[in-house]
Amino acid sequence: MTHGYDGVPQTKDNPMVASAFFAAMQPKVKTALITGASGGIGFDLARCFARDGHALILTARSKEKLERNAEELKKLGAPFVSVFPLDLAAPGEAKQLFTDCQRAGLQVDFLVNNAGFGSHGFYPTLNVKDEAEMLQLNIAALTELTRLFLAPMLARKQGCIMQVASTAAFQPGPYMAVYYATKAYVLHYSEALAEELRGSGVTITCLCPGATKTDFAARAEMADSFLFRHLAGDSASVAEAGYRGMMRGKIIVVPGLINRLSIFSLRVSPRVLVRKLVAKLQGTRIH
Repeated sequence: MTHGYDGVPQTKDNPMVASAFFAAMQPKVKTALITGASGGIGFDLARCFARDGHALILTARSKEKLERNAEELKKLGAPFVSVFPLDLAAPGEAKQLFTDCQRAGLQVDFLVNNAGFGSHGFYPTLNVKDEAEMLQLNIAALTELTRLFLAPMLARKQGCIMQVASTAAFQPGPYMAVYYATKAYVLHYSEALAEELRGSGVTITCLCPGATKTDFAARAEMADSFLFRHLAGDSASVAEAGYRGMMRGKIIVVPGLINRLSIFSLRVSPRVLVRKLVAKLQGTRIH
């Protein structure tokens, strides 16, 4: 079940409030779909869209958080906020989200694939189920949503897609091996698509933040690491940089001078030193 801007429940059997509103407002209002919008960078990106008067579609696991966020976003200027609670780490949910949007008559002009998580520790000891869900969310769901929502954008010759990666995408990550690898995929996938879609009217932006003050560190069990204790940036600033870059059609956005300098230094440093440095930043050896 989803809920529209006026709080009227929407089901498969009832008239879609979202559809009626969207039809009435077209072509004045553009709509952004943001995954992982219950908090952190995702919610701050939603604030950016709301302030510019865009309608919003929010998805994450927590219905309560999404509905609470929807109220704030309407006050900031979003003319409509639709909520779709689901878990994109589960196979089939990406297709379900697309189907729900189609059924509700919601045209997505901006797709923001922000949902993702990481895990931290000595790889052989990490939970196999968690690693599989990470691959599903960080790579499979992102790729499927891009493919599904890209087709109608290409038909309209207009649209913007933001993939949220990380500065982790630029090097290997000992003690977060799978997470870093997933973000490398997102970066390379985004760059390749951006080149393929040149001149199509659809742009691809890859946002690559460094360590950021969100719930990510707690979920990854590395809030006490040097990286997050001393080098974490502000979520709102990251979102603002990503939003501005997306609107300009920029392909890669790395917020923060220090992050940009660190990426440059990685490119000219011996790989063996890069691996050792990242391992130290992630925390002490645990085996």
